[in-house]
Amino acid sequence: MLADGLGSNLARVRRLCALLAFIPLLAACTVETSPGPGGGGRPIPGPGMCTMEYAPVCAERGGRRQTLSNACEARNRGFDIIHRGECRRQPEVRACTREYNPVCGERRGRQQTFANACEARNQGFQIIRRGECRRQPDRRPDREPDRRPDREPQRMCTMEYAPVCAERGGRMRTFPNACTAGNDGFRIIGTGECRR
Repeated sequence: MLADGLGSNLARVRRLCALLAFIPLLAACTVETSPGPGGGGRPIPGPGMCTMEYAPVCAERGGRRQTLSNACEARNRGFDIIHRGECRRQPEVRACTREYNPVCGERRGRQQTFANACEARNQGFQIIRRGECRRQPDRRPDREPDRRPDREPQRMCTMEYAPVCAERGGRMRTFPNACTAGNDGFRIIGTGECRR
Protein backbone atom coordinates (compact mmCIF):
# COMPACT_ATOMS: atom_id res chain seq x y z
CA MET A 1 0.00 0.00 0.00
CA LEU A 2 2.89 2.26 0.73
CA ALA A 3 4.22 1.63 -2.77
CA ASP A 4 0.87 2.69 -4.32
CA GLY A 5 0.86 6.01 -2.42
CA LEU A 6 4.47 6.72 -3.34
CA GLY A 7 3.79 5.91 -7.03
CA SER A 8 0.82 8.26 -7.26
CA ASN A 9 2.79 11.06 -5.55
CA LEU A 10 5.65 10.49 -7.97
CA ALA A 11 3.22 10.80 -10.93
CA ARG A 12 1.85 14.09 -9.51
CA VAL A 13 5.37 15.46 -9.08
CA ARG A 14 6.21 14.57 -12.69
CA ARG A 15 3.08 16.33 -14.00
CA LEU A 16 3.86 19.38 -11.87
CA CYS A 17 7.45 19.46 -13.20
CA ALA A 18 6.23 19.19 -16.79
CA LEU A 19 3.79 22.05 -16.21
CA LEU A 20 6.50 24.20 -14.61
CA ALA A 21 8.81 23.51 -17.57
CA PHE A 22 6.23 25.01 -20.00
CA ILE A 23 5.54 28.18 -17.99
CA PRO A 24 8.72 30.02 -19.17
CA LEU A 25 7.86 29.03 -22.74
CA LEU A 26 4.35 30.48 -22.39
CA ALA A 27 5.72 33.66 -20.79
CA ALA A 28 7.89 34.26 -23.87
CA CYS A 29 4.83 34.25 -26.16
CA THR A 30 3.09 37.51 -26.96
CA VAL A 31 -0.20 38.11 -28.66
CA GLU A 32 -0.59 41.03 -31.03
CA THR A 33 -4.04 42.20 -32.03
CA SER A 34 -4.87 44.36 -34.99
CA PRO A 35 -7.00 47.42 -34.27
CA GLY A 36 -9.21 46.45 -37.23
CA PRO A 37 -10.74 48.84 -39.73
CA GLY A 38 -10.81 52.39 -38.49
CA GLY A 39 -9.00 51.45 -35.27
CA GLY A 40 -6.37 53.64 -33.70
CA GLY A 41 -2.66 52.99 -33.54
CA ARG A 42 -1.32 50.30 -31.32
CA PRO A 43 0.72 51.12 -28.22
CA ILE A 44 4.45 51.40 -28.71
CA PRO A 45 6.10 48.23 -27.37
CA GLY A 46 9.19 48.32 -25.22
CA PRO A 47 12.61 48.28 -26.86
CA GLY A 48 13.78 44.98 -28.33
CA MET A 49 16.99 43.75 -29.85
CA CYS A 50 17.28 44.09 -33.63
CA THR A 51 20.10 43.27 -36.02
CA MET A 52 21.98 45.98 -37.89
CA GLU A 53 20.83 44.45 -41.20
CA TYR A 54 19.76 47.01 -43.80
CA ALA A 55 16.61 45.65 -45.42
CA PRO A 56 14.49 48.83 -45.63
CA VAL A 57 10.76 48.83 -45.09
CA CYS A 58 8.17 51.56 -45.54
CA ALA A 59 6.14 51.84 -42.35
CA GLU A 60 3.39 54.08 -41.01
CA ARG A 61 2.39 55.36 -37.58
CA GLY A 62 -0.19 58.05 -36.92
CA GLY A 63 -0.69 58.77 -40.62
CA ARG A 64 3.03 59.46 -41.13
CA ARG A 65 5.13 57.26 -43.41
CA GLN A 66 8.79 56.65 -42.78
CA THR A 67 11.53 54.40 -44.17
CA LEU A 68 13.14 52.30 -41.44
CA SER A 69 16.23 50.10 -41.75
CA ASN A 70 14.40 46.79 -41.19
CA ALA A 71 11.10 45.24 -40.07
CA CYS A 72 12.31 44.58 -36.52
CA GLU A 73 13.13 48.25 -36.00
CA ALA A 74 9.75 49.25 -37.43
CA ARG A 75 7.85 46.94 -35.06
CA ASN A 76 9.93 48.03 -32.06
CA ARG A 77 9.11 51.66 -32.77
CA GLY A 78 5.38 50.92 -33.10
CA PHE A 79 5.08 51.32 -36.87
CA ASP A 80 2.82 49.26 -39.14
CA ILE A 81 4.77 47.92 -42.12
CA ILE A 82 3.24 48.94 -45.47
CA HIS A 83 5.71 47.32 -47.88
CA ARG A 84 9.32 46.24 -48.30
CA GLY A 85 11.70 48.85 -49.69
CA GLU A 86 11.95 52.57 -49.11
CA CYS A 87 8.84 54.74 -48.97
CA ARG A 88 8.03 56.42 -52.26
CA ARG A 89 7.75 60.16 -52.18
CA GLN A 90 4.09 61.14 -52.29
CA PRO A 91 3.48 63.47 -55.23
CA GLU A 92 2.56 66.96 -54.17
CA VAL A 93 -0.76 68.01 -55.69
CA ARG A 94 -0.89 71.67 -56.61
CA ALA A 95 -3.77 73.96 -57.40
CA CYS A 96 -3.56 74.84 -61.09
CA THR A 97 -4.78 77.88 -62.97
CA ARG A 98 -7.29 77.53 -65.80
CA GLU A 99 -4.81 79.03 -68.27
CA TYR A 100 -4.78 77.29 -71.65
CA ASN A 101 -1.16 76.80 -72.62
CA PRO A 102 -1.16 73.20 -73.93
CA VAL A 103 1.65 70.75 -73.31
CA CYS A 104 2.25 67.16 -74.34
CA GLY A 105 2.97 64.87 -71.41
CA GLU A 106 4.17 61.28 -71.28
CA ARG A 107 3.84 58.55 -68.66
CA ARG A 108 4.76 54.89 -69.15
CA GLY A 109 4.94 55.32 -72.92
CA ARG A 110 1.52 56.99 -73.22
CA GLN A 111 1.25 60.57 -74.48
CA GLN A 112 -1.56 62.94 -73.56
CA THR A 113 -2.30 66.63 -74.15
CA PHE A 114 -2.99 68.80 -71.08
CA ALA A 115 -4.30 72.35 -70.78
CA ASN A 116 -1.08 73.41 -69.00
CA ALA A 117 2.09 72.05 -67.41
CA CYS A 118 0.63 72.12 -63.89
CA GLU A 119 -2.23 69.80 -64.90
CA ALA A 120 0.23 67.36 -66.52
CA ARG A 121 2.50 67.21 -63.46
CA ASN A 122 -0.47 66.70 -61.11
CA GLN A 123 -1.42 63.62 -63.13
CA GLY A 124 2.14 62.25 -62.90
CA PHE A 125 3.10 62.99 -66.52
CA GLN A 126 6.49 64.26 -67.62
CA ILE A 127 6.31 67.17 -70.06
CA ILE A 128 7.97 66.25 -73.35
CA ARG A 129 7.05 69.29 -75.47
CA ARG A 130 5.03 72.51 -75.57
CA GLY A 131 1.84 72.37 -77.60
CA GLU A 132 -0.53 69.51 -78.22
CA CYS A 133 0.72 65.97 -78.69
CA ARG A 134 1.24 65.03 -82.32
CA ARG A 135 -0.93 62.26 -83.59
CA GLN A 136 1.37 59.42 -84.62
CA PRO A 137 0.58 57.77 -87.97
CA ASP A 138 -0.68 54.21 -87.73
CA ARG A 139 2.34 52.20 -88.79
CA ARG A 140 2.05 48.50 -89.32
CA PRO A 141 5.16 46.30 -89.61
CA ASP A 142 3.67 44.36 -92.56
CA ARG A 143 3.45 47.61 -94.57
CA GLU A 144 6.92 48.86 -93.64
CA PRO A 145 9.28 45.87 -93.60
CA ASP A 146 12.40 48.06 -93.64
CA ARG A 147 11.34 50.10 -90.59
CA ARG A 148 14.06 50.31 -87.95
CA PRO A 149 13.33 50.20 -84.18
CA ASP A 150 14.89 53.65 -83.60
CA ARG A 151 12.10 55.18 -85.74
CA GLU A 152 9.18 53.70 -83.78
CA PRO A 153 6.93 56.34 -82.20
CA GLN A 154 6.51 56.78 -78.46
CA ARG A 155 9.61 54.97 -77.22
CA MET A 156 10.83 55.86 -73.76
CA CYS A 157 14.06 57.84 -74.20
CA THR A 158 16.82 58.57 -71.71
CA MET A 159 18.10 62.07 -71.03
CA GLU A 160 21.51 61.07 -72.47
CA TYR A 161 23.17 63.82 -74.48
CA ALA A 162 24.69 62.23 -77.59
CA PRO A 163 23.62 64.71 -80.29
CA VAL A 164 22.58 63.52 -83.74
CA CYS A 165 21.63 65.31 -86.93
CA ALA A 166 18.34 64.10 -88.39
CA GLU A 167 16.18 64.91 -91.39
CA ARG A 168 12.48 64.77 -92.25
CA GLY A 169 10.89 66.20 -95.37
CA GLY A 170 14.07 68.01 -96.39
CA ARG A 171 14.30 69.72 -92.98
CA MET A 172 17.41 69.08 -90.85
CA ARG A 173 17.36 69.30 -87.07
CA THR A 174 19.71 68.48 -84.16
CA PHE A 175 18.36 66.17 -81.45
CA PRO A 176 19.89 65.32 -78.05
CA ASN A 177 19.97 61.60 -78.99
CA ALA A 178 18.83 59.10 -81.62
CA CYS A 179 15.81 57.98 -79.61
CA THR A 180 14.21 61.43 -79.47
CA ALA A 181 14.88 61.95 -83.18
CA GLY A 182 13.15 58.66 -83.97
CA ASN A 183 10.19 59.53 -81.76
CA ASP A 184 9.64 62.72 -83.76
CA GLY A 185 9.74 60.79 -87.04
CA PHE A 186 13.16 62.02 -88.19
CA ARG A 187 15.80 59.92 -90.01
CA ILE A 188 19.32 60.17 -88.57
CA ILE A 189 21.86 61.40 -91.12
CA GLY A 190 24.89 61.88 -88.87
CA THR A 191 26.33 62.04 -85.37
CA GLY A 192 26.90 65.38 -83.70
CA GLU A 193 25.07 68.65 -84.31
CA CYS A 194 23.78 69.53 -87.77
CA ARG A 195 26.05 71.84 -89.79
CA ARG A 196 24.14 74.28 -91.99
